Formats: sequence, structure tokens, C-alpha cells
Amino acid sequence: MNDLGELSLTGSRPRADTARLAIAGDLDHTNADQLTKAVEELLGEHGAVRWLRLDCAGLQFCDSYGLASLLMVRRLVTAASAELHLDNRARALERLLVVTHTVEYLTGACDDRETEPREARPGPLPENSSEGGT
Repeated sequence: MNDLGELSLTGSRPRADTARLAIAGDLDHTNADQLTKAVEELLGEHGAVRWLRLDCAGLQFCDSYGLASLLMVRRLVTAASAELHLDNRARALERLLVVTHTVEYLTGACDDRETEPREARPGPLPENSSEGGT
């Protein structure tokens, strides 16, 4: 098990066109840049990567810096004409993505989780509702 704040990244190539990066531990302000650097290296070493799969099963915590790193990873992957998949997302990560309205941007149209479907995000307020209060 990782110590508090420690991040472990393990890369592999399950197929010639697919890179996989397993994330374990905390993705936070102390280490979020490690993820973007690892992705840059993976994409740079293997120009034929069409899919980058981030395995989030071991991700214990993700703060706003970690989220910013995931957003940067998405930009890097898109710039490389590849697709990003966030596999094995825990409920806490899924909630963070839903609350920050980044779930669709980071996950695209496919849902890679092998768990129950996420709850629908609330829609806009009806026209006759007041915007103040809950």
C-alpha cells in the first residue's frame, strides 16, 4: 500500500496501438505533474498509440491539481490523435468528474467502468424556478 501522498504509475503495452498506465495512490498537488510527464513519455516513445487507458482502480484520492492533470492528459492524448479511457473509476473519482462537469470531456461517449451506470446529472432549472436556494 502507498504511503500518504505517494503516487505509483505503472505503464504497459497490452497491444501495439494501446498504452496502459495504472495509477495507484494519491493524485494531488504534490505529484500531479508526474502523471502528465509519464503520459508525455508514453506518447513520445510510441507514436503509434491510438488508445491510452488509465487504470484508476488504485487511485485513492484526487484533488483539484490531480483533476487538472487529468485534463492536461486529455489534451495531450487528443493532440496525439489518440483516445483516452479512464478505466475502473471509483465512486469518489466519478463524483469528482460529475460535480466538476468534466466527466463527458474526460471519458467521451464510452463508459469504461464495469460497475453500475452513473446517476444522471441534474438538468437545468425549470423556467419558473428561482435560481436562489436549494
